[in-house]
Amino acid sequence: MGFGSARAATAAAHLFGAAALLLMLARGGESVSFWLPPPSAGVGGEGFLGGASRYLTLDERWMNQTLDHFNPTDHRQFKQRYYEFLDYYRAPNGPIFLKICGEASCHGIGNDYLAVMAKKFGAAIVSPEHRYYGKSSPFDSLTTENLRFLSSKQALFDLAVFRQYYQETLNARYNRSGADSSWFVFGGSYAGALSAWFRLKFPHLTCGSLASSGVVLAVYNFTDFDKQIGDSAGPECKEALQEVTRLVDGQLQGGSNSVKQLFGAPKLENDGDFLYLLADAAAIAFQYGNPDVVCSPLIEAKKNGTDLVETFASYVKDYYIGKFGASVASYDQQYLKNTTPAVAESAYRLWWYQVCSEVAFFQVAPKNDSVRSPKIDTRYHLDLCRNVFGEEVYPDVFMTNLYYGGTRIAGSKIVFANGSQDPWRHASKQKSSEELPSYLIECKNCGHCSDLSGCPQAPSNIEGRSIIPVFA
Repeated sequence: MGFGSARAATAAAHLFGAAALLLMLARGGESVSFWLPPPSAGVGGEGFLGGASRYLTLDERWMNQTLDHFNPTDHRQFKQRYYEFLDYYRAPNGPIFLKICGEASCHGIGNDYLAVMAKKFGAAIVSPEHRYYGKSSPFDSLTTENLRFLSSKQALFDLAVFRQYYQETLNARYNRSGADSSWFVFGGSYAGALSAWFRLKFPHLTCGSLASSGVVLAVYNFTDFDKQIGDSAGPECKEALQEVTRLVDGQLQGGSNSVKQLFGAPKLENDGDFLYLLADAAAIAFQYGNPDVVCSPLIEAKKNGTDLVETFASYVKDYYIGKFGASVASYDQQYLKNTTPAVAESAYRLWWYQVCSEVAFFQVAPKNDSVRSPKIDTRYHLDLCRNVFGEEVYPDVFMTNLYYGGTRIAGSKIVFANGSQDPWRHASKQKSSEELPSYLIECKNCGHCSDLSGCPQAPSNIEGRSIIPVFA
């Protein structure tokens, strides 16, 4: 099946078509016209919509949340932070957009494509912070014992309780009794999985969900992640990255610590931790739609005979650590043992707990033709889980997929969208099924959650972008 000029015809107006389709499904298929801002507005910096603020609101609000939804005799609660934005809300009958915050501190409601939709449809936007992350920690210490209430199942019930709480709050504000608004749920990545699972488990509480890069399939050995990095990189860049890996592996095997100093990571004593840092640094460029930032200097260095390891080290320090803001300390297993929720990197410990106890996503090197070091294997991940959390923590991905359905998820009015270059798409639903449409947003720069944030590319490249239905 060829697309050719059809791609140019669809272009930017269809980039966020999956989300518009979500409302169409909920409204019985009525026609929806939709305007999008130019993708050249970019992501981050001065905000998504041109010179506008990066956030619609930073005003914190709080509610009392149940600690354990599965134990009726446990009445403990904790303070859960959330945000609301009502500037576009057509009170009192407008829809409510529930934007799920995922595995990080939630600083506000972002000024992204969801804001455009809210303005179009007169919607309120509310966004609760995920339990344990940011300021929504139930405990003063993040010990393994205290982390036992951190799971996707508990988080889904948090969303259900929040939904009911906020509906009652809104009714009281507008002097309505028993009214029920139309709720739509949005999320990206892990939050995208939560969005799909929320519609699956609580269909009576939402009219539909958008799962942007929704990782609904728990994967034990996630070799497809590395394979996609190689595919997205292309032959030249992939070969350069593989050569960097071989050279670094060789220096580490020779007992040299100078290579860690070169990358600004001399304190990462565990070679596996250091190699994971390098693997993530390479992957992030493709995951978030910036392949040229790593490929261009490496290909140029290879052509000119410049030191590849030094070239890649400059990229890691300048882009991954400098611009992207990655923390070298967060790769240190000793640091991951820190149980203080106040430290900036506590989110890494929390997400690793969810990885080690529920979803795995072990990004292991494939047996052949891998980009990352073969030392990043299943044993490395299992050792990390045991070292950081103890022997009792293990990801039972079979039970996770049995509970939610994996890529065979049931339900209705759930829209899945994935970027063609995103390695995480292999843990998402990529084939359409009845009432569960799946879209592949295809372009050189289309990465993780690109339907919500846009592709970071120049306007001259926009004609190459399209949204492609993927049918079973």
